[in-house]
Amino acid sequence: MRGLLAGLLLCAVALPASAGTYDLVIDRSVKKIDGEERRVFTINGEIGGPVLRWTEGEDVTINVTNRLAEDTSIHWHGILLPSNMDGVPGISFDGIKPGTTFTYRFKVRQSGTYWYHSHSGGQEQDGLYAPIVIAPKGGEKIKADRDHVVLLSDQHALPASAILRKLKQEPGYFNDQRRTLSGLVRALAEAKTPEERQAIVSDRAMWAKMRMDPTDLADVSGYTFLVNGLGPADNWTGLFAPGEKVRLRFVNGSAMTLFDVSIPGLRMTVVQADGNAVQPVTVDEFRLAPGETYDMIVEPREARAYTIAARSIDRRGFARATLAPRPGMAGPMPEPRAPGVLGMMDMGMDMAGMDMSAMDHSRMDHAPFPQVPPVEAPPGSRVLSYADLKRLDRSYPLPEPARTIELRLTGNMDRYIWSFDDKKYSESPSVDFTEGETVRLVLRNETMMNHPIHLHGLWMDLDNGSGAERPRKHTVIVPPGRTVSVDVTLSEAGRWPFHCHLLFHMMTGMFREFVVHPRGTPPPVAATTPALPMSMPMGGHAHRH
Repeated sequence: MRGLLAGLLLCAVALPASAGTYDLVIDRSVKKIDGEERRVFTINGEIGGPVLRWTEGEDVTINVTNRLAEDTSIHWHGILLPSNMDGVPGISFDGIKPGTTFTYRFKVRQSGTYWYHSHSGGQEQDGLYAPIVIAPKGGEKIKADRDHVVLLSDQHALPASAILRKLKQEPGYFNDQRRTLSGLVRALAEAKTPEERQAIVSDRAMWAKMRMDPTDLADVSGYTFLVNGLGPADNWTGLFAPGEKVRLRFVNGSAMTLFDVSIPGLRMTVVQADGNAVQPVTVDEFRLAPGETYDMIVEPREARAYTIAARSIDRRGFARATLAPRPGMAGPMPEPRAPGVLGMMDMGMDMAGMDMSAMDHSRMDHAPFPQVPPVEAPPGSRVLSYADLKRLDRSYPLPEPARTIELRLTGNMDRYIWSFDDKKYSESPSVDFTEGETVRLVLRNETMMNHPIHLHGLWMDLDNGSGAERPRKHTVIVPPGRTVSVDVTLSEAGRWPFHCHLLFHMMTGMFREFVVHPRGTPPPVAATTPALPMSMPMGGHAHRH
C-alpha cells in the first residue's frame, strides 16, 4: 500500500503544468451594429470576441490564422511573456502574412482581466480586439455570484486609414464643436459686464496663440460606441438575481475614446486595476482610458434593469448596456451631459502674467491626478481617482530607482503629429536599459489631450502618493498639462514598445521602443532604427503650441 501511495505521489509530482491550445481565425465579416450593416475585422467571426479564458500557470498555445488579404498580428495587452511572443510587427516578429498561421507559446504568469488586439495598422479600431480572463491558480479570492465582461470600444464607418488621411489634411476635421466667430460674437453679446467681455476675449486670444481648441478632447467624432460588440440600441444585457454579488470586468478596447462610466442606482467597488488586486474602494463613477481595465463588484438589490452608461469624454455619445434579472429588459438611456470644454486651469496653468507666445510649461500645476476635463458626475458622487488605488499584493518589492528619465509628451496639431520630446519614432526609436535595473519615468504632458501611456511586457508602479502601497499598472493616463511618474523594474530582456494607446497618436509618432539588454551586455553606442511597428505611415515631430 505504501508503495502504491509513493508511486501515486511520484506521478503527481511528474505531471506537467496544465496546457491549453486555442485557435483564432482573423477575417472580414459583415456585422449589424444598431441595425446598420458594417464590414469589420473579426476573430472567429466575432467583433469584440471571443473571450480567452486561461488559468495562471497554464502553458498556452495560440494558433492565429490570417484569412485577410493583408498582414495582421495579435498583441497580448498587459501579459508578461517573452518579447518574441509580444506580437508587434517590426519589433517582436515579422507579422502574420495572408494565408498563414502563426503560433504563440508562453506560460501564463499572472491572473486578472486583460485583452488582446491587433498591432497592425488600424485593424484594432476596425474590430480586432477581445478580452482575456485569467483565473488565479489557487482559486478566485474575489467571490462573486456572477461574472460579466464589459468590453467597451468605438467603431467608425470610415476605415482607420481614411480617418488618418483626413486628420493629416485638416487636423480639426472631426471637431464639430469648434468655437467659431459667431460664437464669440454671441458670447460677447451675452456678457453682462466689461470685465466678462475682456475675460472672453483674453481666453480666445490665449487658445489662439497655443493653436489649440478647448473643445478638441477626442480628435475623432462619428464613432458608434459598443459594449461587447453591440451598439447602444442593441442593448447588451448581463443577468443577475437580486442580492447577488456581480463582478463586472471593464475593458476599454477602443481606438480613441476615454469613457466616464457609471451605473445609476448602483455603487461600484473597485477590486482590480489592470489585472492587479487593489484595496477595495467604492465609487459612483470612473474614467477608463483605452488599454485600461477595472474589475468592479456591484450588488443590485432590486429586480429591475440598471443601465451601464459609458459616456465619451467629449460627450458626443455613449456606450450603453443593461444589468437585469431577465432578458429583454432595458434600463433608461443615459442622460446627456454638456460637451466638455477645457479651461486654462484645466491645463494646469496660472493665467496671471503668462506670456502665451512662449508657453511656460515650468509654471504648470502638477497637482496629482486631476480628471481633465472634470468628469462632472452628479452632486455628491464619488469619482475614482488614481490616488484611490492601493495595491493589495505586498509580496513583490518596490526597488528604489537608480536613475530618472524624463519624457515630454508633445505634438503638433497643425500637422497632426504626436511625439515624445518633439521627436517622432523614426527619429528617436529606442531607449536602452539593462536587465534588472529600476528606473523612474517622469512623463510631462505638454499637450491639451489625455494620453494613456502603455508599456508592453513590464509593469509600471504608479507614484500616486501611496508610498509602499502604490499600485501596479500597464496603462497610465497622463492628463493635459500634468506630470505623472512611474517606476519600472526592467525584469525581462527584450524589445518592449512604449506608446500612447490612442491609435492615431501612436501611428503618427508617440511611440518608443524600450530595449532591455541582458545582464552583462553593454548597451550599444547608438541604436539603429528598427522597422516601423505599424503598417501605416508615421508622422513628423514638433511641439503642440
